[in-house]
Amino acid sequence: MTYFTTRDVAAMAICAALWSVLSITIAPIFWKLTHMPFLCDMIGTASLILVLWWARKPGAVTVTGVIATILTLSLSPEATHFFGFTAASVIFDALARLIGYRNCLERPIPSAVSLLFISIASTAVAGLIIGLLFMPPPTIAAMGGLALFAGLHAIGGVIGAAIGLTLVRALEVRIVMPKPSQ
Repeated sequence: MTYFTTRDVAAMAICAALWSVLSITIAPIFWKLTHMPFLCDMIGTASLILVLWWARKPGAVTVTGVIATILTLSLSPEATHFFGFTAASVIFDALARLIGYRNCLERPIPSAVSLLFISIASTAVAGLIIGLLFMPPPTIAAMGGLALFAGLHAIGGVIGAAIGLTLVRALEVRIVMPKPSQ
């Protein structure tokens, strides 16, 4: 029996494509206007929460991040900073598995707290990786240092978690897709 069903693969592909396309088209405009790095985090976190809710299997979030990275680099080869978001998706997946999918998805208050924590942790790591490896030191210094840069990414994670949780709750209320019995 296969591990990922066609439904899981569809969820990963759709969320990865959404994340990639929005990060290539809208995020650079937002960055140039504001020099705030959190739009990619918002988009990514919301996409990862959707895939986590949809698939509820270890590895689905990581695969989504890898697909989004491949798509992003295929469409915009200079966007090497996206490797920070690949790492964030691995951390997001590992933390969700560690906390437990039931705590992340099925209980209202623990879900919000868990996904908020996971989002902050994973996007802060993305900010650290991007700041250390892909941003010129003068840019990081002008933004207030590496810790502030990672904190701005974490803010994107908070907003993205709110968006992702809202989308998941709306889908559950509308019974777009019944909860899997696991």
